[in-house]
Amino acid sequence: MQRTYAGTLLVAALVGCNAGVRTSGAPATTVSFGGATLDHEQLRRVLADMPKGGDLHNHMSGSVYAESYVRWAAEDGVCIVRATATSVRGPCAQMSDRVPATQVLADSALQRDIIDAWSMRAWNPARESGADHFFATFAKFSVAASGARFGDMVAEDASRAAAQHVSYLELMANPEGSSISRLGTRAGMSTDFAAMRARIDGMGLHDSLVAISRMIDRAEARERELLRCGTPQADAGCTVVVRYLYQVIRSRPPEQVFAQILAGYEIQAVDPRVVGFNLVAPEHGDVAVRDFSLHMSMIDKLHGDFPTAHITLHAGELAVGVFSAEQLASGLDPAAVLRSHIRQSVEAGHAERIGHGVDVLGEEDSAGLLREMAQRHILVEIALTSNDLILGVRGAQHPLHAYLAAGVPVALATDDPGVSRSDMTQEFVKAVEEQQLDYPTLKRMVRSSLEHAFAEPAVKARLQAQLEADLIRFERDHIR
Repeated sequence: MQRTYAGTLLVAALVGCNAGVRTSGAPATTVSFGGATLDHEQLRRVLADMPKGGDLHNHMSGSVYAESYVRWAAEDGVCIVRATATSVRGPCAQMSDRVPATQVLADSALQRDIIDAWSMRAWNPARESGADHFFATFAKFSVAASGARFGDMVAEDASRAAAQHVSYLELMANPEGSSISRLGTRAGMSTDFAAMRARIDGMGLHDSLVAISRMIDRAEARERELLRCGTPQADAGCTVVVRYLYQVIRSRPPEQVFAQILAGYEIQAVDPRVVGFNLVAPEHGDVAVRDFSLHMSMIDKLHGDFPTAHITLHAGELAVGVFSAEQLASGLDPAAVLRSHIRQSVEAGHAERIGHGVDVLGEEDSAGLLREMAQRHILVEIALTSNDLILGVRGAQHPLHAYLAAGVPVALATDDPGVSRSDMTQEFVKAVEEQQLDYPTLKRMVRSSLEHAFAEPAVKARLQAQLEADLIRFERDHIR
């Protein structure tokens, strides 16, 4: 059962989510693409076959479909708290408010409710905001998404990527859990970042990083087993190049964030499969807003010690409506928060890429910032589905065309396709239908995704050569 999920359950999940893009009773709309006039389903079929290069912005835990988490929870003896749809560790029998996950598999109504709670499927904006529902899913499925399933997650991601003609993945993860954060707690917070680094290094940070590398070894062995790599029945996911971005959880206390930033720098020398780091967790959260400049200062101070390390940063994943009533009542000014996060990430945070960048036009001197990003070739990872669901930013509200007009490189990305019930093809469909992008623009974005990948040069060159060959095939078959 486990060895075949990538080729069976995954396909079923994708068919289910793709079928829901447009209701059958809705009138078909047409767009011009590649010299042809296509309705929605025709466009999706064409774009499903398009080579898409790299997915540079993909949170591993959020990329897995809820169906997989439910099945893993059943296999691992995990319980579900009915009232909150939250996964918790067993035993289940002694607690009246929880049921074994095996019961979820046997009860279609309960399974429907859990999948809705663990994803954006059936999300009702009249009951809660997209941001609230989206970010709440992670705590609900977190036990089902335990580190023991790291390899299963990689396998699902690689298999889906191959099905979407994505050849390269950078997956965001911090598989060690909280061990490195605890080093920061032991070290304590100080404005002397050099002294903090010395204390954390002296506590055995390197050993923790070696342990992460061994976890990746085990995960990739599990991935190869699940995808049957090296056999005649190998899943196409075996051909996808997977690299990792170390996640720094910016909602934690500053001493823990510092320890994780340091780990994000140092691990790139320990294991070349970890090609960079990123700061994650809601950018509009109280701690993220309060400590944003402090986090950039930490990155800046350590950058001198690791000048060649790769950095990509979430920045500008903000809109005025995303802030809570409690934040507004406390006196927080959303416009003030939207004024500088991207610029700080570029200038103090040394970001080579920016994740989302939705609020760029609200930044001070946005025109100057766009010029700077274009001159420095800082790519923006564009996640149209995610920005729509979380921020309510879509269509002409999205700054994608501003980036294109300024000459800033951009690439489409999935962000959290499992939670969003999406895939990379859906991002391309939205780019054509909602952003009116033509084939040459998509082609440029696909090339940019590999040009700005953090993969080692030889791997990048091989992927770029293969992309050009694949584009020739695609154009022969689909472009007039």
